[in-house]
Amino acid sequence: MDEETRKIPSHEVTYGRLRDMILFGHLQPGQPVTIQGLIRDLDAGMTPVREAIRRLTAEGALLPQGNRRVAVPQLTPALLDQLAFVRLTVEPKLAELAGRHLTPDLIDRLEVIDDAVDRTIRAGAVSGYLEANHVFHFALYEASQAPILVDIARSLWLRFGPSLRVVCARYGASALPDRHEEALAAMRAGDTVALARAIENDIQQGIDQIRQAQAQGEI
Repeated sequence: MDEETRKIPSHEVTYGRLRDMILFGHLQPGQPVTIQGLIRDLDAGMTPVREAIRRLTAEGALLPQGNRRVAVPQLTPALLDQLAFVRLTVEPKLAELAGRHLTPDLIDRLEVIDDAVDRTIRAGAVSGYLEANHVFHFALYEASQAPILVDIARSLWLRFGPSLRVVCARYGASALPDRHEEALAAMRAGDTVALARAIENDIQQGIDQIRQAQAQGEI
């Protein structure tokens, strides 16, 4: 445990680790896991694991299964429709707002992050892609100065990420959504409308892939 981690309360560390396991698809949707198994995987005590489960259940990222088990909810077509509506409303707006506050340094940072996204796609590294893609989007969204919308976006990704992981793992690197070059070009041009449209297209690509997998009975 590094110095920075030691400064964070143990229950927050445990919550963050379990959240990331869900967000980046390390827990399969619909597959129950035991609380005891999570204690082992998270290297944490019963109390912080139970608190993390309670919080993530309240956020809709976990469902109690009885017999001391929990599971990531399966994303039904009806739930996907709702998620798609909110993501396509909130996240392009975050991008548009962020575009008004971008600095050359932040654009440079986003380009470096996108280089990492590209490397994971070329390598077919699904976990690395999901993590780098998340970093790119939220580095942009945090510049929006709209904390309520950012919090909403974070909760939406928790519900969306596990199913995207399943789709990406099945279809390979070519299926990984990445319209970041369009977004970066819009940033350099100072075009907030084009930036919002690029992020909308990026999100829509992932939604379409999940819809296709659902229609084919693959998830």
